[in-house]
Amino acid sequence: MPAADSRSSDRKEGERASAAVAIRKAGQQLSELLGMVPDSISALKPNDDGWAVDVEVVEIERIPETTSVMATYRVLLDPGGELLGYERVRRYARGQTDSERRRG
Repeated sequence: MPAADSRSSDRKEGERASAAVAIRKAGQQLSELLGMVPDSISALKPNDDGWAVDVEVVEIERIPETTSVMATYRVLLDPGGELLGYERVRRYARGQTDSERRRG
């Protein structure tokens, strides 16, 4: 019996990947490309082309942790969860809140 393709184990042919699968695949694929481990997922939106997932990563670790440099990457996936592209959309200090960002 042939080994199952990872894509077929996540979804049936022609179906949109579930939200959980999209999140997992976005983190895995971005990590492979950047060599950084995802810290969290801050957004997930279905779109006509598949999924848009915002992934938070630590770009520069510092002590104390609140001064580490974080980045938000928007990962675009096809309906099956395969990477179409990504871009960094935000860079910030871990301890920074959105209200501080708007003032600064």
